[in-house]
Amino acid sequence: MAIFIDTGKIEDIKEFHRMGIIRGVTTNPTILLKEGVTGGWDGIKERMTEIAAIINPLPLSVEVTTNDPDGMIAEAKELSALADNINIKITIHGPEGEIENLQVIHELENVHDIRVNVTAMMSAQQCFLAAMAGASYVSIFGGRVNNMGYDSCDEIARLRRLLDKFELKSEIIVGSTREVLNIIEWLDSGAHIVTATPSLIKGMIVHPYTKETVQMFLRDGAKLRK
Repeated sequence: MAIFIDTGKIEDIKEFHRMGIIRGVTTNPTILLKEGVTGGWDGIKERMTEIAAIINPLPLSVEVTTNDPDGMIAEAKELSALADNINIKITIHGPEGEIENLQVIHELENVHDIRVNVTAMMSAQQCFLAAMAGASYVSIFGGRVNNMGYDSCDEIARLRRLLDKFELKSEIIVGSTREVLNIIEWLDSGAHIVTATPSLIKGMIVHPYTKETVQMFLRDGAKLRK
């Protein structure tokens, strides 16, 4: 699937969707606050409904705003009902290490038929367990893995081998992308998807030597027209 754009900004989503180079959108409460979403829960639902319609049938990952098990299930049902292409982001565990989230993930996927993107993971072992619980997507934060002194490419490759070996349905999403290089190296390491901000996607497109070459072509083309 390759690249999901990591934003809640309508203008950026429309721009890159028109280019045909994104395969989905990911959001979270932090992104939505940064993009100026207001109106509380109703504001979130309104923005998600708009994004889902723009990119349909590509997937949109939307994160719940609570870590209460019943609350997560209720929010997941409400959000997933907004559009067929909405997936629900659930963190691998709670803020104090509460492990009930895996039960929520399993119930959403296997009882309620809601596609789950398990997020905020830092290791292959976390992702493997989320995949065993039935998650459609497992998100490892590659940039933060690197910050901790580990090689994210090794973790991604190890995880991909495990998913293939045990024939698990989960697709690997790698987020916390810090550099343009991350996008290609993580896909090459076995990730199905890498999330990228609009600025990183632009960085993939625009190269200073390409700009120099295009300028040269246009200058010389103008001389030929004289």
